[in-house]
Formats: sequence, C-alpha cells, structure tokens
Amino acid sequence: MNQIIKFTANRVWRTYQGGKLLDTIEGKENPKDSSFPEDWIGSTVEARNVGREHVSEGLAMVENASGEIVAFRDLLKKDQRFFLGKNGNAVRSMDDIPLVKYLDSSTRLHFQAHPTREFAQQRLGLPRGKTEAYVILETREDVKDPYIYAGFQRSPSREQLKKWIETQDIQSIEGCFDRISVKPCDVFLLPGGRPHALGEGILMLEIMEPSDLAVRFEFERCGYVIPEQARFMDRGIETALDAFNFEPVPPEKTDQEFRCLPTIMLDDGQGNRLEQLIGADKTPCFTVRRASVNGQFTRQEDAFFYGIVTQGSGAIVIDGETIQLKQWERFFCPAGVAEFAYMSETGMSILECYPGNV
Repeated sequence: MNQIIKFTANRVWRTYQGGKLLDTIEGKENPKDSSFPEDWIGSTVEARNVGREHVSEGLAMVENASGEIVAFRDLLKKDQRFFLGKNGNAVRSMDDIPLVKYLDSSTRLHFQAHPTREFAQQRLGLPRGKTEAYVILETREDVKDPYIYAGFQRSPSREQLKKWIETQDIQSIEGCFDRISVKPCDVFLLPGGRPHALGEGILMLEIMEPSDLAVRFEFERCGYVIPEQARFMDRGIETALDAFNFEPVPPEKTDQEFRCLPTIMLDDGQGNRLEQLIGADKTPCFTVRRASVNGQFTRQEDAFFYGIVTQGSGAIVIDGETIQLKQWERFFCPAGVAEFAYMSETGMSILECYPGNV
C-alpha cells in the first residue's frame, strides 16, 4: 500500500499571467511568466476553462503500484477508506478533499467572488462552493508593496455594482477596496461571497473547497477577454450578484475578518513545533497547519493531508521507510498512516492541508 504519494508539476491554464517562480521551482532553463500561473497539487478537480474544453487539465496524474499513470482521484477510489479515512461513521467522500494550489501572480488578478457552499447547493445544484485561504510564501523583489483586496470596504449598492460591471467601470469597482499589505508567512481566509483580488508579485499556497466556481466581474486582464459564459458561472448577472456578500468590512476590521494568526498546538522545546493556521473556529471547509522540524518530530494523525515543503529539506519516516523531502516538494499522506516522523538536521517547514469537519 502507498505510504505517501509525491506529485509532479500539474500546471493549469488561467486567464491571468504568472508562473515564473513555478518555472524556477521546476528547474526550467528560462523561467518566464505565461498563462500557466498555477500548479494544482494532487488535484481531484478538473479546471473549468471556457474555450479549452478539448484540453483535459487540472486532474493530477500519479503512478500506481503497477507502474501505470492514472488519475490521482481514481487511485483514491480503489481504497477510499485507507486513503481518505472516516468522518464519524462514514467513509469520507471525494468532496471532502480540498483543492490545494501553488499560485504565482505577475499581475493583479481579476476582481472576482466565489459562492458559499450553501449558495452552490441551493442555486447551482453543486456540492461545494469556494471558500479559500492564502498562505503567502514569497513576494517578488521588484514589487514594493504586495497586497490583496478582500471584501468591500465601501460597499456599492447592488444596482451600482451591476452598472459598473456592465460598463466595466473598473476604477469605480477598485475604489470600493483598500489594499491589504501582505508578506511571507501571512495567512488569510476568504469566505465564499466576499469579493476580492490578489495583487501582483505573490507566490502563495491557496487552499479551497474542491471547485472551480467563480464570478469574474472584471472581464479583461493582460489583453485576454473572458468569454461571457465564463464570467458568471454560466448564469446571468442577477444570479451572480446574488452570490455577493455586500456587507462592508471597514479598514480597521479587515485583519479581524480575514487575517489568521497561528496558534501553537505542540512545542517540544527543541525546535519542533506544530501550529494551527486555520482551524474549525475559522471554517468547516478545511484545516491548515504548519510543522517546523529540527531533528526528529514524531506525529500521530487520523486524517489524510497534503504536505508542502516550504522551507529547508529532510525526510519523512513511515514504518521504517525513509522518504526524502526537498524544498517545494508536495505529497499526500493517507489517513491510514497513523504514525510518522519528520527528520531534518538543518531545519524544515511543512504546510499540512487537511479536510474540514463536514
């Protein structure tokens, strides 16, 4: 049975530019920005790219025990209880798997919003919305003040926003937001319904509900115009506007609303620490932790998780087998692996992304 599953690059086409740092991580000779600014880590979700329906992208591919290349989600279905574990008395479903991405922006992303889970279920007939979280990993040296937009600080009326969207009055839309400065190690949670945009020059890990649903209410970036059917989740503008949370978030409350501060879950006093970055008190959709390793760090978990090595290098030891881990590597640890140990002589940091509680 697979102990952990490592992933290779799984770049996905998007409607904005970026990806130079991902090229560097992959060791490409001439790293450059392009229309492939994201790497979907162990994804069980297909990308929704209008006009590219003939291209299968988004699903992660892995090698099975027979040496065949198969979709990661098909491998999970072969032994769902071992890989995904249980939630209460029931085996976890594929909808419990968060979508985890590297995202590297060279330009500000489109203004957008995502539906809540309730909206997706009641209005779209889909099981999951798209609450999402950001863990900032690096920022580009040539970007002086990296930022995000999150929530309306000055909310327009529904009719105002509709008019601005129809006329693409981006200046007025942007005037509804204040920049929120970001730096490496910052963590943010963006609940479904909150309008937002990611600024340029940011490499981050994005964790979200397993969907690719978005209301893109800015239609053009970097010369690419989003097709009509890709703007409002293939619905009309009225349905799209229903998905918005118009409640204002004043500047003095943006940190309280969106920024997540780590809490220490375990510290052995010798450099090994486990921190909760996003827990059930923030969202039922997923959990995010950070493990800092110095020496040997033995762990016991009863849920599956995605691991992403963000700093340093080392190894993970499971049932006597040692698997080397390098910076930027990503892997899946099944729920059936009850005990493991991280090892590092020089220090290592790993982000761990777990399922939620629903």
